[in-house]
Amino acid sequence: MERLDNIPVSLELKDVLERLHVHKVSRHVEGTVHELIDIVRPIAKPKAIYKVCYVDKENGDSLSIDGVRFTSHVLRVNLDKVERAFAYVATCGRELDEIVIPSDDFLKCYYLDAIKEMVLGSARRCLKSYLARRYALGQISHMSPGSLADWPITQQRELFSIFGNVEDLIGVKLTESFLMVPLKSVSGIYFPTRIEFVSCQLCPREMCSGRRAPYDRDLAQKYSEKI
Repeated sequence: MERLDNIPVSLELKDVLERLHVHKVSRHVEGTVHELIDIVRPIAKPKAIYKVCYVDKENGDSLSIDGVRFTSHVLRVNLDKVERAFAYVATCGRELDEIVIPSDDFLKCYYLDAIKEMVLGSARRCLKSYLARRYALGQISHMSPGSLADWPITQQRELFSIFGNVEDLIGVKLTESFLMVPLKSVSGIYFPTRIEFVSCQLCPREMCSGRRAPYDRDLAQKYSEKI
């Protein structure tokens, strides 16, 4: 298991404004965003942990990763020819959750939320790049519990068990409803793949702000046919 905590963060005003989809920037908006960037930059400490895990296939839609049993047809198919995968948790860091914004200042809360997403993005990119470089993986993809109905969010508990006390390691706590705190945290399994896999390709839900790839009906059918 390895922890990454020296992760560089780049927060430029123009990039944050683009993330916010602000087309006509007023002085007030620019000033507010600039103020938040100045607060976040010196305290942002995104972190990630990962563990090299060996995959054992089981019957049906079950498989064992690092000795922990998971149930997901899609995950099992993706890891069908994989012997080694990488469990991970990444976060924007508790430091940013300690920034206090008045609850009635909705826009400022929204701006800060977007900045936290960008900091988390830095952690994810750093981790993915590090894994690909260190283990000579080439193309890698990932899946996360809850990203598809096929792999329910309740299996966050099993994923976290691979690491032990994740809260002590990088400050991420799993709630009773299997959400992570800080909220801007992600977890899952990275795995080598010949063609990039994105969970969104198998999800038909149309209205989703987090969609990263269009729904692929043919690909979804192929997964359903693989037993």
